Amino acid sequence: MVKKETKERVFAENRKAFHEYFIDETYEAGIALKGTEVKSIRNGKANLRDSHAGIANGECILYNVHISPYDQGNQFNHDPRRERKLLMHKREISRLFGLVKQKGYTLVALRLYQKDGKIKVAIGVARGKKLHDKRDIAAEKESQRDIEQAFRLRQKGEV
Repeated sequence: MVKKETKERVFAENRKAFHEYFIDETYEAGIALKGTEVKSIRNGKANLRDSHAGIANGECILYNVHISPYDQGNQFNHDPRRERKLLMHKREISRLFGLVKQKGYTLVALRLYQKDGKIKVAIGVARGKKLHDKRDIAAEKESQRDIEQAFRLRQKGEV
């Protein structure tokens, strides 16, 4: 049996989520879209900023994802911020429901991408960061950047 390569094409990323939250687990989910939404996403007109997911009536729902109306869509266009159903297995949904019930956990949309011709969304189980956590991470990045810069200068023989 020959293993075929899966190509992923990323349409939108939520970089702010990695700044605002600690991502503990990620899940891949399909997303129920209308035809004009698919065309608009493929044109790069999607935005995941401030988007999150929730569980209602045993279904996983994606909120606040902005998909711009398709230019040639006329009367068949959609509401840009409508709620969209995520396509996941029941056991995954029940596991997410148990995690979200715990204090401090939420579901955040991380990226919107195409995999094997289907549009998928990566959902992260996230805990909110405190201000001091963000400061610690920024200081750590800055010190790592300084170390790398000093190492590069040393290799060039400038120090």
